[in-house]
Amino acid sequence: MVGFLLCFAVALVATVLGDAMPIVGAPVIAILLGVVIAIVRPPSAALKPGILFSAKQLLQWSIVLLGANLSLSEIVHGGATSLPVMLGTFVIVLVLAYVLGGMLGLDRDLRRLLGVGTAICGGSAIAALSSVIEADSADIAYALGAVFLFNVVAVVLFPPIGHLFHFTQSAFGLWAGTAINDTSSVVAAAFAFGHQAGTSAVIVKLTRTTLIVPIVLFYAWRRVAQSRGGERVDLRAIMPWFILWFLFAATLNSFGLIPAAVQAPLQKLALFAIVVALAGVGLGTDVAKIRSAGLRPLALGAMLWVAISFASLGIAALTKVL
Repeated sequence: MVGFLLCFAVALVATVLGDAMPIVGAPVIAILLGVVIAIVRPPSAALKPGILFSAKQLLQWSIVLLGANLSLSEIVHGGATSLPVMLGTFVIVLVLAYVLGGMLGLDRDLRRLLGVGTAICGGSAIAALSSVIEADSADIAYALGAVFLFNVVAVVLFPPIGHLFHFTQSAFGLWAGTAINDTSSVVAAAFAFGHQAGTSAVIVKLTRTTLIVPIVLFYAWRRVAQSRGGERVDLRAIMPWFILWFLFAATLNSFGLIPAAVQAPLQKLALFAIVVALAGVGLGTDVAKIRSAGLRPLALGAMLWVAISFASLGIAALTKVL
């Protein structure tokens, strides 16, 4: 796991720099340092398993640890409050992906992948949907490249924008949780703004992530209906299981089964694990994939990213959530 040790080292540097620059924060610095390293000297094949472990499994388990400091009532309230914004942005992005993608001459599968990746949760949603609609590998690469690029942009821009307009912690958490694509980028931007914003954003984002299941089942049903081949979908492959573990940890805390003396160390461990995971996300940047995306997929990705950013704020204001 040499790749993990590299992520750990980058996280240590990011933590020191984050203490010196709290307005930026260790999560943002970790992902940016990782991206820079990946561009200057792409990690070797020997490092990739450890980097992938950090970016995926470690990130998920660090979020589970955060659940140990939350109660079920907080999670239910946060999820219910964000639901109108989440569903509103979901519909807007999917419609725009279809209409604007058609105007740009992009094929149907690429429009679907970019729409779902932006509306739900970036790479995870793209991977889940592509397995059902049997998307072309080039379309998958274009969608992943475009979505990741704007994730990085959001990580850099969202926190200073939030400070500029004096967002509250809960308001910024809602905005980040509904408007940024990948879970890793949501965590980086929100915790850079503040711990309360980070916790709020995680709840919103995990609620949003569950939309993977109905959207993938819908496209699977369409595929079966059209082919009449009796194909089956493996629910285990599309279900984001770590969300259930997050809820389990919160349930234990709600019933007082996690000692108070343990909660503070668990929270510190979770926050540092997040920094390590985000270093892995940055180090795992596929520069070639981003370059291969071309201008039209990037243009659609940019328009959808801007749309969801403004729509999230607009719907939140109209429903008086903010």
